[in-house]
Amino acid sequence: MHLKKWFLGLCLIVLVVGEIFLFSANQQKSAALVALRVAKQAAEQSRADLEQLKIFNATQSSDDARLRAENQSLSQKIAQLQNDNSRLQKANRQLSQQLQSTAASAQQQQEQLQQIAAENQARAEQQQSEADAERNQCINNLRQIDAAKQEWALEKGKTADYVPTEQDIVEIAAYIKGGMPVCPSGGIYTIGAIGEPPSCSIHGVFQP
Repeated sequence: MHLKKWFLGLCLIVLVVGEIFLFSANQQKSAALVALRVAKQAAEQSRADLEQLKIFNATQSSDDARLRAENQSLSQKIAQLQNDNSRLQKANRQLSQQLQSTAASAQQQQEQLQQIAAENQARAEQQQSEADAERNQCINNLRQIDAAKQEWALEKGKTADYVPTEQDIVEIAAYIKGGMPVCPSGGIYTIGAIGEPPSCSIHGVFQP
């Protein structure tokens, strides 16, 4: 009887321990299931993140390729601009040299023109001076001719409307020192009537 009670107690103990073990196993199973679900969600999230990362990497690679192409195009444009700038600088230097040469030539021509103008002015002044001197000499000749004509007419008793003949002109010339003068400019003298002043074909009529 005592042994039977002990055996029953042992069975009861084993049963209790088994229940405890079973309860602990169930809890561990539940915890494991929860952990499994969490791990599964984490794996799914990881896969989603991986897909997004792949998409991002693909987009980034495309952007990198585009940026490299744009950078290469920009480098080519910069090189072209540098070449254009060098060409423009060279052309500017050549143009500056041409302008300097043109300016020097223009200055030289201006100096030559000024010199020619000064020479022409001096020549014109000299010619004018000579012309004035010739005109004055011609007027003086006409004055002498008129004085001689008036003196001859007074002695010969000629009227104002009388026109001296060639022989008369020879006689009138005798009243002038050195004979009948000639125009220094090559003009031809016209004695005219006694009452008219003599004239020159170049310098006009003598006005006493």
